[in-house]
Amino acid sequence: MKNLSAGTSGSATDVVVSRAAGTGPATWAMGMLFERLAGAEETGGLLGASVVTQPPGQASPLHVHTREAEAWFLLQGAMTYRAGQQLIRMSAGDFIYLPREVPHGFRTTGTVPVRFLALTLPGGLLDIYDEVGVPAAERRLPDAGVSDADVARWLELSPRYGLRVVGPPISEAEA
Repeated sequence: MKNLSAGTSGSATDVVVSRAAGTGPATWAMGMLFERLAGAEETGGLLGASVVTQPPGQASPLHVHTREAEAWFLLQGAMTYRAGQQLIRMSAGDFIYLPREVPHGFRTTGTVPVRFLALTLPGGLLDIYDEVGVPAAERRLPDAGVSDADVARWLELSPRYGLRVVGPPISEAEA
């Protein structure tokens, strides 16, 4: 990573963050691989960015972010997203932006892992996965799936990250 000063005020928002492919911190959490591109601590709290890889069939509960907007750009695979009352089927090249307070959840579909660019505005939300997970030994999906302990820890930390679960995951039949 290179941090280059772009101004004289000395604030973190005056720093350029550049990260070569495969050089950012990587975490295994909730059966996924998170590859950090930029964190809130590097962007004055303005942005969090990671490349996330998830196995087929994985689903999140319906949830709300009370502090951050979220955007995803799907790089590989397919998924179904519920955003409010909309059911959106996404494939590689598709993009979604979710304002704060919009109930949403997703399920990965198909037979290949999903890989996407995840952005949070302001940053910080993706840090929950660093707390739940462990440093990734390799840049691949972890061998273990989602454990009950992972889910319990995620639910315990969720309020601190402004995250509130409001419903069940999208069913396989609906996806």
